[in-house]
Order: sequence, then C-alpha cells, then structure tokens
Amino acid sequence: MESGTIVEYIERQKIMCAVVLEVKNKRLRVLTENDREVNLSASRLSHKCNMRLDLSRGRVKTVETLKEIANRRDKLINDVDIRELWEVLNPEQEWVDLATMTEFCFPEGPSYDHESAVVRAFFKNRLYFKFNADRFFPYSEEQVDRLAARHKEEERQIRIVQGGADWLKSILSNRYDPAAGLTEEEKEFAEILKSTYLFEKESPHYAFGKEMMSKAGVNDFGDIFSVLVKVGLWDENENTDLLRYDIPIEFSRDIVESAEKLVKEAVPSSFQAPAGPRRRDLSHLDLMTIDGQSTLDYDDALSLEKEGDFYRIGVHIIDVGHYIKKGDRFDREALKRSSSIYTPDIKIPMLPSCFAEDLCSLKAGELRPAISTMVRMNPVFDIVDFDIFPSLVRVDRQLTYYDVNTLADENPDIITLRDIASKFRKYRMDAAALQINLPEIHVWIGEDGEIKVNRINRESPGRMLVSEFMIMANWLMARFLSQRGLPAIYRSQPKPRERLYKGDEGSLFQNIMQRRLLSRFVLSDEPDHHSGLGLSEYVTGTSPIRKFCDLTTQRQIRAAHGLEEPYSAEEIDKIIQQLEQPMGIVSRIQHRRLRYWILKYLEKMVGQKEEAIVLARRRKSYQVLIPEYMIECDLPITSGIGLNPEDLIQVTIQRVRARKDVLTVFMG
Repeated sequence: MESGTIVEYIERQKIMCAVVLEVKNKRLRVLTENDREVNLSASRLSHKCNMRLDLSRGRVKTVETLKEIANRRDKLINDVDIRELWEVLNPEQEWVDLATMTEFCFPEGPSYDHESAVVRAFFKNRLYFKFNADRFFPYSEEQVDRLAARHKEEERQIRIVQGGADWLKSILSNRYDPAAGLTEEEKEFAEILKSTYLFEKESPHYAFGKEMMSKAGVNDFGDIFSVLVKVGLWDENENTDLLRYDIPIEFSRDIVESAEKLVKEAVPSSFQAPAGPRRRDLSHLDLMTIDGQSTLDYDDALSLEKEGDFYRIGVHIIDVGHYIKKGDRFDREALKRSSSIYTPDIKIPMLPSCFAEDLCSLKAGELRPAISTMVRMNPVFDIVDFDIFPSLVRVDRQLTYYDVNTLADENPDIITLRDIASKFRKYRMDAAALQINLPEIHVWIGEDGEIKVNRINRESPGRMLVSEFMIMANWLMARFLSQRGLPAIYRSQPKPRERLYKGDEGSLFQNIMQRRLLSRFVLSDEPDHHSGLGLSEYVTGTSPIRKFCDLTTQRQIRAAHGLEEPYSAEEIDKIIQQLEQPMGIVSRIQHRRLRYWILKYLEKMVGQKEEAIVLARRRKSYQVLIPEYMIECDLPITSGIGLNPEDLIQVTIQRVRARKDVLTVFMG
C-alpha cells in the first residue's frame, strides 16, 4: 500500500473515507474526509482499493475530493437491497466474497465505489449477514428473528432514554403540568427513575436511569426525588424505605375480609364460663392496662391481689394463638411481616386492625382469652412461686402512663406495684444486669402537619413499672418453658466488652458509650444467660399482637397446656432464620424514620443554639450528641480549640436536610 491510496475505516460506528499519507511498519498515517490526520493499523481498514489521489494538489483539494467520494458511495447504498440478497443466498448458507456480492448488487461493471457501497450497506444493516474482512455469510431465519427482536428492543431503549430525558428536563424546568396526569409512556419513565433512586446500582433499570439523568443534565439523585414528588407519585415526606424493602402498608382485601369474618364469628359469650380445666376464669380480677395515650392495641394487663401477708401479681397477655392458628393465612402473613412497624407518621400492624385493635386486644369491659403469669410474693416482695396458664380475663381500667405517673404517690395499688418493680430491678442489678438509661424522643405529626417533639423519661413511674413487669413475665415464661424442656426463641446476651459504671449510676455520656460496648444478643432454641438483663434465661412473649417471636413463645406455653402441638427445635430454628432479616429491616426503618422526622423538625431551627456532648474525636471532626433531641452529628475541628470526650459544649445548627440525612453544626 502506497501514499495516495484511498482507504476506509470504522470510527464511532461510522465508515470514514481517507487517503494514505504515509506507511510505516504496517501502520498508516491517513488524512480523513473531516480534515483530520489519524494513525491506525492496516488491520482496521474496512475497505481498500487501487484508487489513488494526487497528494500534490494540496490538502484542501484532497479533503474536498474525499468528501465527494464518500457522498457518491453513500448514495449508491440505496441500490443495495440486503433483505432480497438474504432471501436469495440464505438457502445456500455459504460465504460470499466482496467481489461476488458487488456483482450481485451492481451487475453492470462494478467499480471500487460499488464495492465500498456494498460494505457500507452491510455495515448499516447488520440484521441479515455476518461479515469479516471482505466476505459475507447469511444468518439463518432463527438468527434473523432473534437479531430483529434485539434490534427492536435496542431501538425501544433508545427511545425510552431520550424520551425520559426530555420528560425529566420539562419537569425540572417547570414546563410540565401535573394536572394533566401521566401517559403510559411517562409512567414507564417514572418507574425506571423510581427503581434507580431506590436501588441505585442494584436496580435492573440503573443503566437506563443513569443515562436518562445524564442526557437531562441531572447529577443529583435528590432531583429525581423532587421530580417524582412533582408528578404526584410520591409525597414530600415519602418513606422510601418502605418502598425499598417492599413493605406492604395495607393487607390484601382477601385477608381483611377473612379477618372481619372471623371476628364476627367469634362470639364473646362463648367465654362466659371457663373452657374446662385448661383455661381458668380470672374475670373477677381487677385488671388494668398501662399504655401510651395513642395506643389502640392492648396486649398486656396487670393485676394485684393481697392474700394475707402475701401478694399475687398477675401479668396477663392476650391469647392471640386462640384465634390465629399455626400455619393459617393470618399466621403466614404475620411471619412474613415479623413485627408491627411504628413511625411518627404511620403505624403498620403485624395483624389486621380488626384483630390487633379488637378481637386480639384487651379492651376494657370485654371478656378475652389470655395467657396469665401469676406470681406469688412475700411481704418484702421476694418471689415465692409462680404459675403460667391459659385464662379468661376482663380489663376494668385502661390507664395511660400519664395517669400512673399522677397516681404514683397516691394510689395504694400503684404504689405497691411500683415498689415491687423497684425490688425486681434491684434483684437484676445485684445479678450484674446492665441498666442503660437513655431518654426517648417522641415525635408525632399533628393533623395540620405540624411536627411536635418531646423527650420521654423512660424512668418515670409508669414506664419503669410496666418495663420491669414485662421483663419479669418474659423471664418466668422462659423458666416455665425450659423447666419443661420445650424449645423456644430464647434470647441471650454475652457480657459487654467493658463496663463503664455500676448499676444505674452512669451519666448520659457513659450510657451512650456503654450501649456501644454491648455484645449482640443471640437467638437460640435453648436457654442461656442474658447478661444485659441479669437473668438466667429469657424469651419475649408479652407482645404477641405486635411481634411474631412473642406469638411463637405464647404458642409453646399453650402447647404445654395441651391447647396445640408444640414447635420442634427444628421448627424454632427455622422461624429464627425467617425472622432475622425482616426484624433487622423493621429496626432499620423505625430508626431511620425517627431520625428523618427529628431532622425535619430541626430544618426550622437553623441558627438555634443547642447544648451538646462530645462523644469522640475523629480525623477531621468530633462526634457530638445533642441531648435535647438525642441525635448525633459531626462538629468540624476548629483550629485552636481542643475538645475531649464528655465535654459539654454549645453548638449552633448550621444546615439541615432531612431527605439527605444532613445535619451540620458549628461551635456556638
């Protein structure tokens, strides 16, 4: 090959016409029709011929000639009918060289321009033939069908990406009218963007979504969220975690209708008398529930009796297993959900509301089946003995924590219950329990959308009392089951990596840091020591309306009394495995959503000064806690100011973006 030779090569999916300027060691320096000099290997040529140009005519004239040649060859493409060629040559299934194929297309004196036109035509339409160098082979009919489908899908994808990008730009530039509603095509764009936002690289539509964003000039995923809000698909405060983890907010219509039918068929009068020796009638006892003001599902109640110098304490839990049978549709749905979810703006129950708030709830004045833990205590509140059995109960009083706190120093029963709870806590503390006392931040959304935040003292008389009696009941349930050799979802906890304080004497800082040093709890079908609670064995069984593991515990107690068949150890292990992931997701959703609403509240507090505690020093910042909201954030290290863990400082809220989980502060 010599200088002046006309050649063609492929660049960015286009055939370029060029002339050779120099040949050196099988590498060519060429001048293209676009007036560019390019170095390339001879193997990259898609076509070469003996046509030569006189380079002495000058660069401008040479480029003009190359353009003329390229245009002439492009026009000849229209005379090449590739489908017709395929229909003729397909039955033969043989390779056809370039010269022969050119003669098929241009039978009257084909030239180098005709050869180039053939190559260009086959390069433009690659549906019917595969080709390499200077020969062609027809695809089979099946191959053509597959390629046609693939090409059609590729074209559809190109349309979607470009259409989606144009749609994105129109919304972000406020040229979109949300009142018009979404077309079917726009719904497809939206689904791609939703998936991309929620799952990012794990989304099957990530490549589409990112290309849409790129073509629309969008780099921030926050813009995608804004778009989906503008078109009405998401709310400004959309809980995207529910979508990300595919958490159903409602129950299916079929489940709801079946549940409502079961509620209607469950006639309360059937419990007017004990159902044999397996269920004792305790409806004469004075029972009280103690819950938050907004509680609608009551799963536990307390009773107190004086027997001479002794006391009998009752912890009564609604017998959910009486209605929800092992393996039935409600049970399967509850296992899938694993737990109720409570966030400031929504409550997602584990069971349909007609169960959770009616049939399976200890409502005042209603006769209900229960599992009762009856504890006999001596005059100084030491446990003498206990019994756990199916019962029939009726709640008389439904109190709130506020009610109990008000009566804490006046009502004899509340005073006694409080003293017993304090004695039991001391029992646990003497057994090296680790009490972590941290305020709880309660957030609720008013009907007008106003966010309200307050700190709850978890050590108030009402909350402390309920907490200790539930711990006591769970401990005794674990003892009851272990004494009978029944497997259960036993919860244990190894000792912490380090103890920072004794009993409940720790400061707020120490409690925060101690929580970080706790060992993870362990679930097993066999009992073991729970270091954090200071108890020999432990289960959870006091919230069967809200947690599937508690319903499982309750069923084992029912089985001990012959009311149903017990779970085997293998079945318990399987339930533990099935609950592990959904329970982790529930915890994550509740934590993240609470933080979101606190940050949403703080968005209006920019410039406000707050007290903060230094928790730790990092490379470029301090980690601090704002106690008023029990929220952690980073404080940039300021030159000349040295801080130590547990230092009390003042910070000013600088920037808050709840949707992006951003909270920045500076030294006040």
